[in-house]
This record gives sequence, C-alpha cells and structure tokens, in this order.
Amino acid sequence: MNGHIIYEFPLNERIRTFIRLEKLFQQVSHFSKGASEWDSRASIESLLDILTIFSRSDIRSELLKELERHYKVLARLARSHGIDREKLQEVIDEIDALSQQLRDINGKLGSQLSSDGLFKSIAQRSTIPGGTCSFDLPYYHYWLQRPVSERQQDLNLWVEPFLAVMKVIDFILDTIRHSALPEEAVAQAGFFQENLDKALPYQLIRIGLAADQPYFAEVSGGKHRFSIRFLELLQDSKVQQATDNIPFLLTKCQF
Repeated sequence: MNGHIIYEFPLNERIRTFIRLEKLFQQVSHFSKGASEWDSRASIESLLDILTIFSRSDIRSELLKELERHYKVLARLARSHGIDREKLQEVIDEIDALSQQLRDINGKLGSQLSSDGLFKSIAQRSTIPGGTCSFDLPYYHYWLQRPVSERQQDLNLWVEPFLAVMKVIDFILDTIRHSALPEEAVAQAGFFQENLDKALPYQLIRIGLAADQPYFAEVSGGKHRFSIRFLELLQDSKVQQATDNIPFLLTKCQF
C-alpha cells in the first residue's frame, strides 16, 4: 500500500492487545537509542505500560494459543494441492521454535523488571502527575544523568526478557497482515459498511487511504460487522463526515 496511510482495526481483544504491545515495543526500541534524558524517560514509560498490560493478562498463554491456531490452519493447508510444502514446513518449524521459546521463559513475564528497585520506585510514583521529578525520585534523577552508554546498557538489559515475546508478536501480526490482498472499495458519501462471514476467522481490518486525501478513517464494529466513516478536519480541530465518495483499499485479514 505504498503512498497510502494505513488504518487498522482489530476484530478481537487478543489482536487488540498484541497491536498495543507491538506499538509499545517499537517505542522502547526507538527511544532507547536516543541520547537525551527525555529519550530514556520515554523508554521507561513505555516499559511501564508494557508491565501494566502483562499484569492484566496472561500474555504468554494468549500468544501460545494464537501460535497453536496458526499451526492448525497451516496443517489444514498442507492437505491442499498446489501448496509449496517446503515453504510451509519452514513456517511450521518457526512456529514450533517460537512456542518453545515462550515455554522456556522462567517465571511470570515481566517479573524481573517489576522486582527491580529503580523500576518499582518509578512505577509507584508514575501514577502521580509529574511524580517522577528529581525531588520525588533522586535515584531516578541520578540514573538519568549517567553516561548514555550506561543508560542504554541498562535499557537493553531490561528489554531482554521481552525479546521472545516481541518476536512472537511480530510473527503473528505479520502473518495476519499478509494473509489477504487489498481490494478496491468506495465509501459512498464517506461511509462504508460490510457484514463479515461468521464462518471465517477474521482477525483484522486494514484500510489504505491515499496520503493526499484530506480525510482520516474511523472504524467501529466487531467480528460480524464493521463500518468505516471518513472524516475531515475543520478549523478549531472539529471534524465532520466527508460528503464525497471516497476510494480506498480494504484488506480483511483472517488466517
């Protein structure tokens, strides 16, 4: 979808959580390479958000379930004619390897980080607006003034326990995103709605809108139906639904 802005809408809670984690891991990866105090702060804030998600869900179990679902789909495909069996076996082997990496993780995901003294103190104060100032957390202030190489080394150490999770999420989402080809569609007067086949395991809707279009896509729905409204930005940050017929690319990802 070159030249298009992509909007994604997950159709179940599991994929919604995976996409949120993907974004947070990308933020950590980006900011951990930065040299400023604010880069380090942004990395840690993203890691704290990751820990919050881990505390609310059994992410390892959800990832293993999703890998098992992919395995079963591929096993059914293996019985089809015209399948590249060598390539298929490579993907199945990758699923086996990723599943084993998850099972090899000792203890609860994120437990190493949540037990770290600095992180515990930051987490306790981060619920207070502006609660990580130097007078609140002198230890954190001291760490933020350490040389860049030391801070980046610490950040890499804190991220390391999550590397297996990051790999699995990247694999799952990449597989889902490439499970279907985009189709041309038109939103009449800025609105589009479609029912989904209940017999098919749709996971994600992707909308590609030409970058030079003065609109953005707002999606709502669930696993049986979804709707898209194309909105335009007015003055004073107000929005209104487009009145034009809007061409866009629609990808209904299932796998």
